Amino acid sequence: MFIDKIETTLINTPYYKIMKGTNLGEFEEIVLLIVASLGEDAYGVSIRQSIKTECNRSVSLSTVHATLHRLEKKGYLHSQYGKEAVGERGGRPKLLFTITSDGKLAMNHIREMRGRLWSAIPHFVTGHEKP
Repeated sequence: MFIDKIETTLINTPYYKIMKGTNLGEFEEIVLLIVASLGEDAYGVSIRQSIKTECNRSVSLSTVHATLHRLEKKGYLHSQYGKEAVGERGGRPKLLFTITSDGKLAMNHIREMRGRLWSAIPHFVTGHEKP
């Protein structure tokens, strides 16, 4: 009984969610960051264009969509159709993505982890003095 309560408590904590089974790959991290930077204009095509511009990386729209849906399944993104139908899309509305609270936690966790790792690298490797 006690063990079950501990496991339930651990599973329901955001830190556990980040550490257990929902780790982000490099491309997932890029997509999550771009969704955050685009705000209300985060949909497949705009995300793909930002990846090309910011990362100098060409990816297919299907790769972007698969990653978006994987991030949504992990609980880091939420999607909903926009209110306006767009003519060049055959009258269909855009599927817009926003970051969830778990997605924001994951982004902060990644930034903190990377900061700790970078600060642990000796300055002779990076060429920069430690702060």
